[in-house]
Amino acid sequence: MSDPGPFIPVAAPDLSGNELAYVTDCVRSGWVSSLGRYVQSFESEFAAFCGVRHAVAVCNGTAALHLALAVLDVGPGDEVIVPTLTFIATANAVHYTGARPVFADSEAVTWNIDPAAIPGRMSARTRVILPVHLYGHPAHLQPILQHAARVGVAVVEDAAEAHGALYGGRKVGSFGRINTFSFYGNKILTTGEGGMLTTDDDELAAKARQLRDHGMSPERRYWHPIIGFNYRMTNLQAALGLAQLERVDQFIQRKRALADQYRSLLGGVPGIVTAPEAQWARSVYWLYSVLVTEEFPLTRDDLIGYLREQEIDSRPFFHPIHQMPPYSTGESLPVAERLAQQGINLPSGVGLKDEDVQRVAEAIRRCR
Repeated sequence: MSDPGPFIPVAAPDLSGNELAYVTDCVRSGWVSSLGRYVQSFESEFAAFCGVRHAVAVCNGTAALHLALAVLDVGPGDEVIVPTLTFIATANAVHYTGARPVFADSEAVTWNIDPAAIPGRMSARTRVILPVHLYGHPAHLQPILQHAARVGVAVVEDAAEAHGALYGGRKVGSFGRINTFSFYGNKILTTGEGGMLTTDDDELAAKARQLRDHGMSPERRYWHPIIGFNYRMTNLQAALGLAQLERVDQFIQRKRALADQYRSLLGGVPGIVTAPEAQWARSVYWLYSVLVTEEFPLTRDDLIGYLREQEIDSRPFFHPIHQMPPYSTGESLPVAERLAQQGINLPSGVGLKDEDVQRVAEAIRRCR
């Protein structure tokens, strides 16, 4: 059997900028924990990038979600509306507060939470609506924000997968009362592990900063008037993130170029539905995703196996959370369930070469 070629991963970080120089500076200076100039610089530059007043750096994206809900005083007896088609961290963060995640179905076009499904999932206990910008495409925020304002609940954006995505020409992470990002190793920007909260609310930002540091008083060192968490980001992580942020526009441009190439090569393949982009959105295509429908000769899972034989990595869509043991509801959310069965994430790293994308597309086209 002929050699299919070198392995193509789904994602890999590009660390070819100032990452090594900034991290080395941390090591040489000795400032490797949560104190040091890079944390504040990263926060300031990321806030400017998102177009908000405040950014609060934390140790990972799940901590950012938990902290955002804690800042809003979400707790036992409360409910939070979340999409069922997302990574489980979104629901877990709700559970950490003692509140209950209530799952909403997806809409078929952008694969995000369906704004029309939200009112029917709400109750007198609903405190927060938590839309996720899935795979880099913004959720349809306007109807969500309008409904939230009418009924008096907060909106928290989970923008973990969508650094730099635009909704109506404005950056995601700037619409909710407080919003969250992840900087895991496969994200558009990475700090290895890491997360960020963004907000225009001075009081929420101050509360988030206190809670992430054990609840310590900002005026009196080692005095803890409230119970907090150890959710601090290290100077090492922030140094990596600051170097990444310097090239974020380059990363987004490459993600969108990869998407254009995939769309061109796969757009005419029967049974393959290419990734969407609504007129009101600019997706950043964190992972380039397609649907494998009944017209395609292989099932989604068989296609994943076939690509693996060709030394091409891929991933299935997330499982709907309402079907997993910790959160099983026994209900049917049919759009999300169908998307989860059909969706596949293709190699999407910014370091991919055009010939890599061609090889992936040719492998899929050979299945016809």
